[in-house]
This record gives sequence, C-alpha cells and structure tokens, in this order.
Amino acid sequence: MPGSRTGRPPVQRAARRPVAPRTSRENPFLSLYTRARRAWDRPLTAYYLILGGSLLITVLGLVMVYSASQITALQMSLPGSYFFRKQLLAAVLGGALMLIASRMPVKLHRALAYPILAGAVFLMALVQIPGIGVSVNGNQNWISLGGSFQIQPSEFGKLALVLWGADLLARKQDKKLLTQWKHMLVPLVPVAFMLLGLIMLGGDMGTAIILTAILFGLLWLAGAPTRMFAGVLSVAGLIGLVLIKTSANRMARLQCLGATEPQSGPVDCWQAVHGIYALASGGIFGSGIGASVEKWGQLPEAHTDFIFAVTGEELGLAGTLSVLALFAALGYAGIRVAGRTEDPFVRYAAGGVTTWITAQAVINIGAVLGLLPIAGVPLPLFSYGGSALLPTMFAIGLLIAFARDEPAARAALSMRQPRFGRKRAGGSVTGSYRSPRRWNTMRRRASAARSSGER
Repeated sequence: MPGSRTGRPPVQRAARRPVAPRTSRENPFLSLYTRARRAWDRPLTAYYLILGGSLLITVLGLVMVYSASQITALQMSLPGSYFFRKQLLAAVLGGALMLIASRMPVKLHRALAYPILAGAVFLMALVQIPGIGVSVNGNQNWISLGGSFQIQPSEFGKLALVLWGADLLARKQDKKLLTQWKHMLVPLVPVAFMLLGLIMLGGDMGTAIILTAILFGLLWLAGAPTRMFAGVLSVAGLIGLVLIKTSANRMARLQCLGATEPQSGPVDCWQAVHGIYALASGGIFGSGIGASVEKWGQLPEAHTDFIFAVTGEELGLAGTLSVLALFAALGYAGIRVAGRTEDPFVRYAAGGVTTWITAQAVINIGAVLGLLPIAGVPLPLFSYGGSALLPTMFAIGLLIAFARDEPAARAALSMRQPRFGRKRAGGSVTGSYRSPRRWNTMRRRASAARSSGER
C-alpha cells in the first residue's frame, strides 16, 4: 500500500452507504384522512360523540332560549330570564337523569320498560279528564302541576314505546318468534296505536308522527319484510290523510309549504314566512347573539318550535350548520352503537332512540326551512320545554350506557388510569424524605409481574 506524502499510513475510509431512492412526498390530505379514519374507528368514538354532542346541543340551546325568550317574557310582564331559568332547572334535572341512566345496567333498563309504559298511559289518559288536562295552543296534551309548571305526558310516551318495544322484540327474538309476522306486529302495533289514539284525542299530530317514526324504526330493526312495511305505512298514511282533511288548521299548514308571503290567499302563513325571513337575514355569521329582529313579536313561538330560525338569524349559516353537524354526529353515533352490539335489546333501544331524535330534528328543521308542514314539535335538547327535555336526556343516557357497554369500549375504559397514582403500600418515611410516588402505568405493572430476582 503506498504511503502518503506525510509518511503516515493512509486512513481507510468507511464505504459509503447506498443512497436510497427518493420516494414521492406523501399526500398531506391522504395522511390527514388516514389519521382521521383511525381516530374515527376508535372504540370510544361513539361514547364521546354522544356525550359531547348532546352536552353541546343542550348548552347552545340554553343560550338561544335565553336570547329568544327575553322579549316574550317581557311582553307577558315576566322577568327577562324567566323561561331561561325554567329551562336551566330542567337541564339540571335532565343531566341528573342522564347520569343515572348512563350508569344503570341493561337489566334495570329492561325492568323499567313496563312501569314507564304504564305510567305514560295513565298520565295520557288523565289529560282527557276535564279539570285535569290543560289545553295549550289548541292541543289538550298537558297536565298542570301547580303554578307555572306543566307536564306533557305524550313526551314520556316516546320513551315508553322505545323501552317497551325494545324489550318485547328482544324477548321474541330470543325465542325465535320474529320470523312470524303476527309475533312481529302483535302486541307492538296495537299498543303503539293505543298511544297514538290517546295523543290524537288531544289533537297533537306532531307527537303522533314521531311515535309513528319510532314504530317504523323498531319494525325495520326487527327485520320486517317490505310488504309488511308497505301495509303498515299505507294504513298510517290513510289515517293521517283523514286527520288532515278533517282539520282546517292542518290543511292550512299543508298549504303554507313554499309560501313567500304572510297572507297566501285565504291561508295565513305568518309563522312559516317569518321563519324564512329570520334565516335569510342572518347571513354567514349572523347578527350576533341577542340581536334578532324577528323575536320582537314578529315570529310566534320563537323560543320553542322556531328557535332554529332565531339561531339562523343571530348565528348565521355557520351556527345553523354547527347545529346540524352536532345532530348528524349524534345520529351516526347512535347507529354505530346499534350496529356493533350483540344484545338485541341494546340494538332495538339504541335504534329507537336514534330514530326518535333524528326524526324529530328533521321534522322541526324541515318546518322552519319551509320544506315540511309545521308539526309543532320542538327541536330535541335545544328548544324550550322541560317535558321534552327530561325524557330526551334520559334517552341520551341510555345511548351512553350502551356505548360504554360495548366490549371494545369497556376494554378501553378499563385501561384508563388515574392521573395521580397511589402511594406504595407500606412506604416508610425517613426524616423529611418520603418514598417516591409510584405511578400506576403499564410499564410499572409489567415490571411488577417479573420475579424478585430479575433485574
């Protein structure tokens, strides 16, 4: 080997590593989609969507109830926060019911099905007794509890139909009876028609439509054939047509579809048209909370059935789309819970609750947008009304309990550790020195499982 000029032996250099060919840069949108898909498929996604979505809808609803009801309260010589305080009280009670329902086992939910159904039927029958039932806006579906507090039993009928129908279908599925059409329809359809009859005696067709949607949802989940759906739907459509034809008020609501003037011929479409005015004047980001013009006596029921219109005026398109996104997330989470469970009762109950909330939101928002007739149903978790809020929040608690009870979600929740670990048992304190806190982590548990001589 020849020497260098300095007389030192030449330094042998390491061979260069082969240069890897440059790969094309990863698409950032594809990477973002992949990460979002992984997060979406996590076991606790449905749990967080139901809990977070329902709480956000309720809190935003409280804000909008306070804004939309101030003028109405002042016109009635009441404090401006009167309706807000009642709604806040109902939200607190509903939150307690939601917490209780989310911690109850499935067996207890099934045990409550018959008592809730019997209580709802009893209260709905009391409504029709003179001196007990109270008429509001032409519908006698209320019971006075004294003072300004009233209760609407038909709202609890929705919860009763979901729980009782889910328990009934689950027991029949366990006995393999749902393959026969008579076991699928009886006694589910007769009991549902009994509830519908009690509701229609008071004239509340909006709530009857929601109960019909729940019934169809339960039959669809039970695997009812198409011809059976067609038959039941035909009967329900015929009854609905007769009820609409025999009521001038319902015919007027149907004729207000697509109206652009408050007085469209002989029909008064004041509420429907001013709801469109409120949405149109909101723009992209709205006029600001509290700055609505339509709530100053122009828009009837601004804090109840048409609170979505005030939301569009004050929060704009961004606010209304946010509300729609929250309801869509809630509906997706409910469908996911119903689709991933092996328990038939959980499947039917989760599907029934999802059908109830989704159908009611679609009917309310569709009426405000002028796409559907005004049915007089509140926006779930959003509109003013304690009678509607309490059973709905209990139903949300059902979904939370079912989402927590999934095997993968239960395993993920069991892996959660407290933020601060416990002290080591028997740890001694020498002078001012304390034994270090032993953190309860996966690594610590793995090292504790080793033998005492292993290092």
